[in-house]
Amino acid sequence: MDAATERGGPAPLTYARVLAISLPIILSNITTPLLGLTNTAVIGQLGEAYLIGAVALGATIFTLLFWAFGFLRMGTTGLTAQADGAGDQAEVSVNLARALLLAGGAGTSLLLLQAPLDWLSFSLLDATQAVEAEAQTYFAIRIWSAPFALANYAFLGWFIGLGQTRTALVLQVVLNGANVALNIAFVSWLGWGVAGVAIGTVIAEAMAAVLGAVIAARELRRRAAPIDWRAALRTSGLMRVLAVNSDLMVRTLCLLFAFTFFTAQAAKAGEIILASNAILLNFLNVSSYLLDGFAFATEVLTGRAIGAGQRAAFLRAIRLSSVWAAGVSLVVSAGFLLGGGAIIDAMTTNAEVRETARLYLPWAVAAPVAGVACFQLDGIFIGATRTRDMRNMMLVSLALFLAAWALLTPAYGNHGLWASIIVFFIARALTLGAYYPALERASFGPRP
Repeated sequence: MDAATERGGPAPLTYARVLAISLPIILSNITTPLLGLTNTAVIGQLGEAYLIGAVALGATIFTLLFWAFGFLRMGTTGLTAQADGAGDQAEVSVNLARALLLAGGAGTSLLLLQAPLDWLSFSLLDATQAVEAEAQTYFAIRIWSAPFALANYAFLGWFIGLGQTRTALVLQVVLNGANVALNIAFVSWLGWGVAGVAIGTVIAEAMAAVLGAVIAARELRRRAAPIDWRAALRTSGLMRVLAVNSDLMVRTLCLLFAFTFFTAQAAKAGEIILASNAILLNFLNVSSYLLDGFAFATEVLTGRAIGAGQRAAFLRAIRLSSVWAAGVSLVVSAGFLLGGGAIIDAMTTNAEVRETARLYLPWAVAAPVAGVACFQLDGIFIGATRTRDMRNMMLVSLALFLAAWALLTPAYGNHGLWASIIVFFIARALTLGAYYPALERASFGPRP
């Protein structure tokens, strides 16, 4: 974010400003896969494959478990951006308070429910006895990070909603940097194994949450907007937040289900298909990390424009961020097309997996271009807090994805499975796009 905007002052909306908002988010997103690679490398030095599998399995459980509460990030961003655009400093502070209250309540609930969650998670996952034993050790420790992890979602959403993406970057770098350092210390130096990875993650989440609280308190003092806890607990405000967040939770669970279903179907096709698809899903993850930066910028700028009642700023924000996103999606697809084979070779030495991944590489090449519109529309609808539309259209898109899978995979196998993911992206864009005119009318009235 440029300095003027970080101080809360006005700044002209330009391509450079959109990039200034997006770039810190892109950089912070990149730290997440780097953390996963580091954790794998650290535990891999112990020389036992089952330990690598245990960390991967445990991390997958918590990705699904915690990201089910990803609404704490998305909902907080839209509500905060609108309040900031309207110049309502009291509502800006209350939005943070409500998000933290929800994070605390959800995190505490996860702690209280850890026994049934442990049973359910490992009942659904098929792993060897050695992997499961170590993964359960990871689970029993990592679950204690729940309140901190969810609080970090709230802080991240709040700072992004204020347009302070450099602060969001700092929090992510501290979180993932501390995690890497602690895991190296606990695993490589102290020899704590899988438990060391989990302990390092809990401490890093707590450090990031404390830092987020300190920076947020300083920001609230600068704005002369102390939290009014009575207002934060007011029923009308809580009901709006709960409505926004419950819609986003359903939407997120649908999204998680779609990609979990994709992986499960690949697993049924055999180890080679599963490994090949797993490699290519990393291509999709990279493209989403890059494109999410522009979607986040769209959330901030459209939400702020709606709060200020400025249709022209709203339309300009969509145009500028979408041009950036479309351009980057083309560059990413071109990079996958030209360098995808080399990336596949770097990720596996298995000749059959290499050959199979190359066969399905065109789908990974197409995905950034096919998905860019739905990412951008997600940003617009989050900024406008039109979460009911997002929930409903995600349900429709999920149904279309499953229909495409049922129709295409019997005849085309894994090509049909990949085609169904592309259908999913396009369906999300078309269904949300159909509701865009209503969103604009509700936010600003009919066009003159």
